[in-house]
Amino acid sequence: MNLISLGNGFVGDLAARIKRRNVIGGALALGVVPGLSAQALRVEISGYEGRQYPVALPVFKGEAAAPQKISSIVQADLERSGIFRIVNATGVELDELSRPDLAMWRQRTAEWLNTGSIHRTADGRFDIRFRLWDIVKAEDLGGQSFVVPAADLRLAAHRIADFIYEKVTGQPGAFSTRLAYVTKSGARYTLWVADSDGENPQAALTSPEPIISPSWSPNGSQLAYVSFESRKPVVYVHEVANGRRRLVANFRGSNSAPAWSPDGQRLAVTLTRDGRSQLYTISASGGEPTRIMQSAGIDTEPAFSSDGSYIYFVSDRGGSPQVYRVLSMGGGAQRVTFQGNYNISPAISPDGTKLAYISRVSGGYRLHVMDLTSGTVTPLTSTGADESPSFAPNGQLIVYATREGGRSALMTTTLDGKIKARLSGQGGEIREPDWGPIQR
Repeated sequence: MNLISLGNGFVGDLAARIKRRNVIGGALALGVVPGLSAQALRVEISGYEGRQYPVALPVFKGEAAAPQKISSIVQADLERSGIFRIVNATGVELDELSRPDLAMWRQRTAEWLNTGSIHRTADGRFDIRFRLWDIVKAEDLGGQSFVVPAADLRLAAHRIADFIYEKVTGQPGAFSTRLAYVTKSGARYTLWVADSDGENPQAALTSPEPIISPSWSPNGSQLAYVSFESRKPVVYVHEVANGRRRLVANFRGSNSAPAWSPDGQRLAVTLTRDGRSQLYTISASGGEPTRIMQSAGIDTEPAFSSDGSYIYFVSDRGGSPQVYRVLSMGGGAQRVTFQGNYNISPAISPDGTKLAYISRVSGGYRLHVMDLTSGTVTPLTSTGADESPSFAPNGQLIVYATREGGRSALMTTTLDGKIKARLSGQGGEIREPDWGPIQR
């Protein structure tokens, strides 16, 4: 297995993956441009199967006068999860103080009902209140209220969807989280931070040269990424709120594929400082790296397990790229993937039970998920250019980049592959998504 030569070193990703991304080395011109506009990503649901929870979402009282339609955003979130069925509530407007006609909603087949209101306060902010009802049990499940500026109306709607999701399913929602991804439009590369539905995108940084491998810190305040400002891959950590960045790894050769430890104190990286691509850990503040193990192969694409005890990675030590794991403090490597002869891009579910990865099948790159207890592998897609899977922080969905119908797109899928949502981009190639953590 050869890697693409770049300057004095090598790019620390497998050659086929880099070729697929069209990554070429170069100097990075970097800037924070929070006011730069961006394309919105539209949600298209491809189909429903399995158990769905019927929920009614009447229009919030006063919503017509608000700049964002709260009930519509909540509906889109729940639909995108694939496990909710929206019951027709056309023509109904109920606020959080209304006592709903439960018999009528039962006739409409609703099992849950969300009601609410929104009005503008004297200082120009918006007061949003809502309440959730269990129609079957005739039970008030409670609610919340938010007073937010107009810029945070979407965030408030995502939090409402999170509340509904958790009350109905017993698991935390992830709608108020964020995605990071890279686009290439013409000669410009941009790292975007967006809502979990792809809306409200903000440019974190832009460059005429490639930006690759964005990775969220566990607290959601920072992004690690790879730039090429030294005409080779260099690892930086970028503070999302203010745009400040710090150099973490710029050693001889290439520095690539950063992955955060669960405690946010370290990064696993791929370095060629001692020859071929090998795995190291390094403080998130920089400093001298620690080599994890000695290998005669190419080791790259590290990903920590959810408890930090293991690092999963890709190696060609057996002759073709496969996923392995090693204790994060070092030791002998154990092979994890055995189905197929080309498996890359490991991502571990938050509960540590599943591995998502990309496998080359009949010349195409397709998303798969493995149950790490049983070893059962499930192919999730039939597309041929999938890349960079990342689990939602509640573990219920996977986001990935692909091409479908001749267009670049972000997709989310359920873990069985039966329910997908397409987030269609406009005006550029969409690459390398990473799903941020839940922030309390």
